[in-house]
Amino acid sequence: MNWDVIAENLGLYAEGAQLTLVLTVASLAISFCLAIPLSFARNSANRLIRSLIFAYTLVFRGTPLLVQLFLIYFGLAQFELVRASLLWPWLSSPLVCVLIAFVLNTTAYTTEIFAGALRHIPPGEVEAATAYGMSDWTRARRILVPAMLTRALPLYGNETIMMLHATSLASTVTLLETTGVARMITLNYYIQFEPYVAAAMVYLVLTFVLVGAFRLVERRWAGYLDLRPS
Repeated sequence: MNWDVIAENLGLYAEGAQLTLVLTVASLAISFCLAIPLSFARNSANRLIRSLIFAYTLVFRGTPLLVQLFLIYFGLAQFELVRASLLWPWLSSPLVCVLIAFVLNTTAYTTEIFAGALRHIPPGEVEAATAYGMSDWTRARRILVPAMLTRALPLYGNETIMMLHATSLASTVTLLETTGVARMITLNYYIQFEPYVAAAMVYLVLTFVLVGAFRLVERRWAGYLDLRPS
């Protein structure tokens, strides 16, 4: 066992953990903003809109994230039109491609989570808002979205943790996040066990923090749901 190597490279692990957090937070923040309107579209009375959103979520939930990442990072480069476009400087960046893949994937899952929570809002809450004279926008902003988010918190917490762990795939396209750092140390020092144990400990600590944060949020904003009769 050679833990001295890990101690010497703690700075690299700190940088890798920082990139892991950046990827997680950026992906979740963008997907959160996208998933809210998409969740309403997923429950739209318009069958075409509902079907289009369902097709999107089905494709990205039905295929592995690693395949999606490879298609975006390696696949787009096969097209001359893409290489000649103004977007190529961004699409040739591993960081941008990783973020695109992560956002598209987690948005699909989050959309279905939010749409399911939206369907489980008691009709009485919506009827009361309508009877009060609220417009569609006001009803969505004051009643539907808050009620949807509180009901979605447990599942969304799981999706957040899954997204944190999924960032390890970024190492497959040269990004040195936590797993990438472990892989680099393995190649440089020819040790297999210690680098990945250290990486696992980093993910475990970050997961513990996220679980604690979501428990506090659920207790603060969704605690009233536990008091309702079943």
